[in-house]
Amino acid sequence: MPIYCEPILDRAASADELLLSIGGTISAADSLQAATELLARDPAETLVVIGPEVATGDALGFASALRLTRPAVGVILTRERIDVTMLTDALRAGVREVVPAGDRSALLTACDRSRELSRRQLAALPAAAAEPAPEGKIITVFAAKGGCGKTTLAVNLGVVLAAGTGKRVCVVDLDLAFGDVAISTQLDPVRTITDALPMAGHLDVTGAASLLTSYRPGLDMLLAPVGPGDVENVTPALVGELLTVLREIFDYVVVDTPPQLSDHVLAAIDASAHLVLITTPDVPALKNLRVTLDVLDLLAYPAAQRCVVLNRSDSKVGLSPEDVERVVRGPVAARIPSSRDVPVSINKGTPITLDSPRHPVSQAITRFARQYLIEAAEPASRQRRKSPRHRWQLRKAA
Repeated sequence: MPIYCEPILDRAASADELLLSIGGTISAADSLQAATELLARDPAETLVVIGPEVATGDALGFASALRLTRPAVGVILTRERIDVTMLTDALRAGVREVVPAGDRSALLTACDRSRELSRRQLAALPAAAAEPAPEGKIITVFAAKGGCGKTTLAVNLGVVLAAGTGKRVCVVDLDLAFGDVAISTQLDPVRTITDALPMAGHLDVTGAASLLTSYRPGLDMLLAPVGPGDVENVTPALVGELLTVLREIFDYVVVDTPPQLSDHVLAAIDASAHLVLITTPDVPALKNLRVTLDVLDLLAYPAAQRCVVLNRSDSKVGLSPEDVERVVRGPVAARIPSSRDVPVSINKGTPITLDSPRHPVSQAITRFARQYLIEAAEPASRQRRKSPRHRWQLRKAA
């Protein structure tokens, strides 16, 4: 049974009703020592909720100790007031989530997320002794020119992969300065990628899970910050570390990127099983795509990992899909038609594949996902890649 720790007994009693839907009932503890004893008597328990009357310092010390002795147990902290310093300290201590006291919906959602994470951690333990647990696939979506529909494709791919496979999917907004994933899905960016900064160098599954924002069952988002703040402190090394850990949690990680081959984007490509290059049938976008392909060749990224998606493929602008294939010197993997319904879905904050699964745009994205991302086997081997420093030396030389 989930454990609710709160020194005021009447609050602990009311918590039984509050948490009824996640555990049938709860075990109430009036102190952290009592919570520790309850955990010792129940080795299978994976959830502890700490109420607002428990001192923050004591709660963080409890979580920090529990992280070493029972890493599969999730700690949820409820507080009357939440600030950046307290959130940072909580993440460092191993608290999975901090939610406002009295917010029942937020608490239930946090508990559901924590128990699912614990389930996945425990499920991986028996296989770990025999062979490494299978890692999820990272799919990076990139366009060297803005306005091609990159974020729209990334979000809709996340929806399709989660709905069409029954797998767990995460969409990562790596456009740190101008990310639009949150606004495209009407999510409140309370937690963003910058909250990972205190955990850089020692990020684990618990820490990564605390950064996520749930969108729908099976689909979570790692959002970009809404202001400049600590954006410049997010290093390519931290991006690589995040993706490595997220691959342990999710079956698919879809990365939305800024329109430039920065070190952060290259870190994502390094970790990716698939690189989706999106373009539109206009000369500037195609020119940038051709340059991107040349740079990827120069940096020795395997061509087998890449596929080109042509957005607004039926636009009457004087360029045909065949013209696009001549520019990219290869086949186009998917052709997504134009539709006014796409900007309508963006303005509504509901991905078109979710709002209208039978729409021609939704069907094109779904076919692409099934053929190239779900059914396609990962390349058997990958070419040895150059170090990031050497990559940029090559790029400057080019």
